[in-house]
Amino acid sequence: MAEKTASFAAGCFWGVEANFREIPGVNDAAVGYMGGNTENPDYKQICRGDTGHAEAVQLRFDDEQLSYETLLDAFFGMHNPSTLDRQGPDFGTQYRSAVFYHDVGQKDAAAMKIVEVNASGKWRDPVVTQLGEAGKFWRAEEYHQRYLEKNGGGFCKM
Repeated sequence: MAEKTASFAAGCFWGVEANFREIPGVNDAAVGYMGGNTENPDYKQICRGDTGHAEAVQLRFDDEQLSYETLLDAFFGMHNPSTLDRQGPDFGTQYRSAVFYHDVGQKDAAAMKIVEVNASGKWRDPVVTQLGEAGKFWRAEEYHQRYLEKNGGGFCKM
């Protein structure tokens, strides 16, 4: 097995984590914060929207069983990538759509997928998904990990 890491932001991280966990080949998924400028942010800081971080999910996956392109398909299928800083009732930069790449292969694959999704005509507006290098992933507080599994469905606001 060749385990790789992938990181995505697609709005509220609870549902994104749950969706990715269901994909065979995903070995683990954790929710946290990525793409900002505050060291060791907490949920309250993220909710204020002034840290620059997005609610993100970081995956460990078996790339012999699951391709990164399949993860990209899942990612673009589980949220609306054409809404800026918003998913459903949640809005703010912490809910932005983003792919945080871990190597040049992921960067190229994500860039190609964005072009493909734009060309598909599925969304009336263009894709606004940010593409950026994966920086430090700050794992969210434990009560957020597997939140929907522990607490059932519902809105992604507390």
